[in-house]
Amino acid sequence: MGNEMRSIGEMARDSGLGVSALRFYDGAGVLVPDRVDPVSGYRWYGPGQLAEARLLAHLRRAGMPLADIRLVTAGWSGSDTALVLKLLSEHLLRLERGLAGARSEFSMVRALLDSRENPMSPSFAHAHTAAVRLTVSGPGLAAALDAVRFAASTDPELPMLGGVLFDVEGGTLRVVATDRYRLAVSAAAVTGSGEYDGTRVQAVVPSPLVDAMRALLGGEGPAELVLDGDRVALEAGDRQAGGRCAGTGFPDYRRLVRLPAGRRAAVDAAAFREALRSGPVRSQVREQDGTAYDVSVLEVADGGTVSVREHGAPGDDGAGDGDRIAVNRTFLLDALAAGDRDRLVLEAGAPTAPLTVRRADDEDTYSLLMPVRVED
Repeated sequence: MGNEMRSIGEMARDSGLGVSALRFYDGAGVLVPDRVDPVSGYRWYGPGQLAEARLLAHLRRAGMPLADIRLVTAGWSGSDTALVLKLLSEHLLRLERGLAGARSEFSMVRALLDSRENPMSPSFAHAHTAAVRLTVSGPGLAAALDAVRFAASTDPELPMLGGVLFDVEGGTLRVVATDRYRLAVSAAAVTGSGEYDGTRVQAVVPSPLVDAMRALLGGEGPAELVLDGDRVALEAGDRQAGGRCAGTGFPDYRRLVRLPAGRRAAVDAAAFREALRSGPVRSQVREQDGTAYDVSVLEVADGGTVSVREHGAPGDDGAGDGDRIAVNRTFLLDALAAGDRDRLVLEAGAPTAPLTVRRADDEDTYSLLMPVRVED
């Protein structure tokens, strides 16, 4: 076949287009391979197609619609520079108008926020002016903090997420942490409540103070949690850790966890961790902050099994009876460790919905991982 021909994998590597994108443009008639093996269906590209593939990669990253991409590539191959420049100018103008529109809408959102009588979410407030003192299980609170601490944000630009939400209502203390990309929830029973009347009370405890509190919870005895205005303290035996709560702005996590039911798969935690560590990954960079990370693609099948798949493998066109979801591999490994059970339940809905990691014996403890859009 000659060294000048490129396989689909080689073309993906050299052009900046992913394998799935090359298949898409083949199906759309935009970049059709020079040769397709009649037996295997494998695609081969000629040397003259690399420049066009690189052009497509640039247009794709710029968000140009497929209809315009067709015209640009046609103009490119026909050396119609005037047409290409006109289409590029029109698309750039659309992007600029879209950005101006987005800025206008964001300004309206800020104005709506500023006009609210109470700047805090209605469900997020220290409803009591008097101190609230609660007795909780020391081991129960320790286990709850261990189940969520990994998900707390370390982003200095988001200080309101740099801690753990303590959410008290009725006879339950829920602890919640999120860094936008993952969210973890757990609960500890309230065994005594003093003057507390059961009304919902919340406080965001900064991560360093959470760690200090956790260090106190080494025994089997109870602990006393005190919420007093903007201060919080934990007493365990004759030791205490306390300080100021973090600022407001923690999201209403109850809205974030209202997910439609998806496929469920019970997994052996140790075996699944090993499958993740040894399985295929795809490295990419997070657009928001430039952080590099590894992505694992999971398929949860109707039969209750989950497998680690390779994204864009030759001959793999995404067919099958399972739903695939791509997630940050390190985040998933963290969630499995925080699950702290030999067997855990994974629940996946649509590829755009979060992946849920649950304890089979404890519905109050779970983690949600935001899906990742795998770059082509």
